[in-house]
Amino acid sequence: MKLHTRLFIALALGALLGTWCHGGVAGGWVDPINTHLFRPAGQLFLRAVLMVVVPMVVSALILGVHELGAARELRSVALRTLGFTLLLSTSSVVIGVALVNLIAPGHGVVLRDTVPADQVQQIAQSARGATSFSQTLVELVPRNPLASAVRALDGEMLPLMVFALIFGLALSAGHRQGDEGGVIVQACEQVFAACMRIVHVVMRASPVAVFALVFGTAYTSGPSVFGSLLLYVVTVVAGLCLQQFGVYAACLRLLAHRSPLSFFRGSRDVLLYAFSTASSNATLPLSLDAATARLALPPDIARFTLTIGATANQNGTALFEGVTVLFLAQVYGLDLTVMDQVRVMVMSVVAGIGTAGVPGGSLPMVLIVAQSVGVPADGLGLILGVDRLLDMCRTAVNVSGDLVIAALVSPRQVTAA
Repeated sequence: MKLHTRLFIALALGALLGTWCHGGVAGGWVDPINTHLFRPAGQLFLRAVLMVVVPMVVSALILGVHELGAARELRSVALRTLGFTLLLSTSSVVIGVALVNLIAPGHGVVLRDTVPADQVQQIAQSARGATSFSQTLVELVPRNPLASAVRALDGEMLPLMVFALIFGLALSAGHRQGDEGGVIVQACEQVFAACMRIVHVVMRASPVAVFALVFGTAYTSGPSVFGSLLLYVVTVVAGLCLQQFGVYAACLRLLAHRSPLSFFRGSRDVLLYAFSTASSNATLPLSLDAATARLALPPDIARFTLTIGATANQNGTALFEGVTVLFLAQVYGLDLTVMDQVRVMVMSVVAGIGTAGVPGGSLPMVLIVAQSVGVPADGLGLILGVDRLLDMCRTAVNVSGDLVIAALVSPRQVTAA
C-alpha cells in the first residue's frame, strides 16, 4: 500500500475515532490513553522530523545559493521567487477579503462568556513582544548565527536563513574566482544527504503518528466547536480551496506548463502530512524529497525556493489572517472603510511573510493586524476553538504554494498530460 493511501486512512480513522470518543461513548479510559500514548507518539514523531530541519535548512540554502551563484542564475531565481511569492500572497488575501465581505460570517455571531482569557493573554503578550519594522530589518542579520540556529524553531529562522544565504554567496563568489570551496560544499552535501536519510527512516512511522496527532485534535475539540462559527470556517476553507485549486492550478497550467492534476498527485503525500502536522517547518524535509523525486524539479532551485518558502511564503496564512480580522470586525459591529480593508490586506501579506512555520504561529500576527484597525484583543478567543482545524488547512495550502513557486521558478518546465 502506498504511503499517501496509508496517510489518508490514518487521517480518516483518527478524525472519526477521535470525534466518536469525544462524545463520551468510549468512557473515561480514552483520556489517559490519549495523554500517555497518542500525544507522546505524535510529539516524538514531530520532534524526530524537526530535529533535522535546522541542519537541513542551512545545508540546503548554502548548496542552493552556491550552485545557482556558480551558474550565474541566483539573481534571476531570487527575483522570480520574490515576485511569485508576492503575487500568490496578494491573490490569497484578495480572495479571502472578497469572500468575507460576500458571506459576512461575523453578522449574527454572539460573543460568548467562555473566552479562554489565559490563551488570549499569552497571544497578546507575544504580539506586544513583536519588534518594529525597522528593528526587524536590523535583526535579519544575526550577530550570532549559532544562537539563531538554537532559536530557529521559536521564531529566528529568517536570520539563520540570511546567514546561510550570505555564506552561500561567499562560496559561489569564490567558485567564480577559481576556489570551488570543495570541503565545505562536500560537507553540506553530506549533511543534507544524512538529513534526508533520517527523514526516510522516520517517515516509515508517519501513518501511526498522523493517526495519533489527528485523533488527539478531534478528541480534544470534537464537532461542537463549530456552532455559530460554521460560516467563518466555511469562508476560510472556501478561500483556501479557491487558492489551491483555482489560482495554483491556473499558474501551473499557464505559467509552468504543467498538468495541475499530475502536480497535485505527485505532492499528495506532502499535503496530507502538512495537513496532519500543521507545521510547514516539519513538512520541509518531505517537500524537498518530493520536489526532486516525484515532481522533477531542479535540486538547486528546489533547495532555494522551498527552504525560503517554508518561512517567507505563507499564502494560506495570509488569507486566514485577512478573513479573521474582518470576521472579528463584523462580530464587534465595526464598519471598516475601504482603506481600512486595504490596510488589512497589505498587513496580512507582510505578516504572512514573517509568520513562524509552526502550529499556532500566525495568531500573534493576527492580533497585531486586528489591533491596527481597532478590533479588541479578546475577540481572538472566539476562534481559538477552531484554529487547529484551520491551521491544518492553511498549512497544506502554504506548503503547496512553496512547491508551486518552485515549479514556476524552474527553467526546466515540462508539459505533463
